[in-house]
Amino acid sequence: MVAGHLQEKKGNYYIVLNYKDEVGKRKTKWIATGLPIKGNKKKAESMLQDARRSFEIPSESNGEEATAIEEQATQVEDDPAGILFADFMEQWLEMMKHRVEVTTHASYTFGVNGRIVPYFRERGLRLLEIQPKHLHDFYQYVLKEFTLSTSTVQHFHAYIRQALQHALKMDMILTNPADKVERPKKNHFTGSFYKDQELNELFEAVKGDPIELAVLLAAFYGLRRSEIVGLKWQAINFQKQTLAIQHTVIPVSYEGKQITIAKDRAKNKSSHRTLPLVPVFQELLLRLLEEQQKNKLLYKTSYSDDYADYIYVDKLGERIKPGYITQHFPIVLEKHEMRRIRFHDLRHSCASLLLANGVSMKEIQEWLGHSHYSTTANIYAHLDYSSKISSAQVMSNTLQIPINQKAPEPSQGQIQELVHS
Repeated sequence: MVAGHLQEKKGNYYIVLNYKDEVGKRKTKWIATGLPIKGNKKKAESMLQDARRSFEIPSESNGEEATAIEEQATQVEDDPAGILFADFMEQWLEMMKHRVEVTTHASYTFGVNGRIVPYFRERGLRLLEIQPKHLHDFYQYVLKEFTLSTSTVQHFHAYIRQALQHALKMDMILTNPADKVERPKKNHFTGSFYKDQELNELFEAVKGDPIELAVLLAAFYGLRRSEIVGLKWQAINFQKQTLAIQHTVIPVSYEGKQITIAKDRAKNKSSHRTLPLVPVFQELLLRLLEEQQKNKLLYKTSYSDDYADYIYVDKLGERIKPGYITQHFPIVLEKHEMRRIRFHDLRHSCASLLLANGVSMKEIQEWLGHSHYSTTANIYAHLDYSSKISSAQVMSNTLQIPINQKAPEPSQGQIQELVHS
C-alpha cells in the first residue's frame, strides 16, 4: 500500500499519494475528492484508504493508471504546490535575487543552496507535505551534523518562513508550517576583550605595521572592519574635527566568486554616525595623507588611482582588503606573544573600557552604532557591575533594614555544604 495523506486546499479535501515509479523516482499523485472540508473528514479519510489500497504504480509502457477512486475524482496533475520543496526554495531564492542587496542574497544563497536544499532534496518532500516536524528535524540535524551556531540556524528558519509565507500568499499552501516551529534558542554571546594595559601593549606592537590603522580605529572608536576599510577622506572634517561613518566595504562569496561590495550606507540607520576626531587621530590621518601623496609621486604609473578617495590603502594605492585585516591580526598577536582574540573583539574592548569608566549603555550604543539599545545591553550587561554596586548603595542608603544582631560568619565546612547542596 502506497503512502498518502489528505491535503486541504481551497475549501476541499485532496488525496495526495506518494510513490516511486519503475525506475525508483519519487512521484506524487493528486486526486480531488470533491468533498468540502466541513463535515467530511471521516468520508475523506475513507476515500484516502481506498485510494492507497487500490493504487497501482503506472507502467511506462501504456501510461494508464488504474485506480477505482480516479473514476470518480478529478486528478490534479499540474498543481504548482506539488513541486518539491527543494525546487521551491531554489525558485524563491532566484526571485529574491532582484529584491534584496547582493550581501543579503549571498547569505540567503549559503543557507538555501548550502544546507536547506540538499537536506530536503534527499528526502524528496513536496511543498504541500512540509510539516512543522520536518522543519524541526532539519534544525536539529544541521545543529548536530555541522556544529552550527543557533544564530545561524535561526537565519535558516527565517529564510524558510519567508519562502513559505510567499507560498501562502500565492495560495500554494493553506498555512505556514514554519509558524508552528519553535526556533532554536540563541546562544548567549560573551565577547572577549583586552583591558587597557593589553591594548597599550598592542598599540606598541602594531606601530609601523600595515594593520596599525585598523587596530587603532577598532579599539578607540569601536569601528567594524567594513567601516574601517570604507573610510574616505571626504568623511573627515579637519576643521570641525569630526569623523563620519557613512560608507562600508564588505567582502562576500557569491555565485562561486569572491567579490567586494562597496556602498554609501552603513550597516543600519544607527551605524551612520559622526564621531569626534581627537588630536592623536587627526595627526595620524594627516601623516597618512602625506604618505599617500609621496607614494603617488614615487611609484608614478604603478600607483593606482582607483581608490584615491579611500584612506586605508597600501603603498601602491590599492585599497586594503577586509580579509587581510582578520588574517594578519592573529599573526601579529602570535609574533608578540599576546593573548589571542578576534579582530572584532577590539570593538568589544572599546565598549568594555567605556563601560568601566562610567559611560552609560545608551551612550555606548550611539558610539558603536547599534541599531537597538537591547543589542548593546544584551552583549555588555555582564560587564556593567559598577552600576549594580551603585544601585545597591542607593538602596542601602534609602532603606533602613533593622538588624538585631550581627550574624555569625559561616565555617568553611558550612560553606562547602552550601556550595554542594
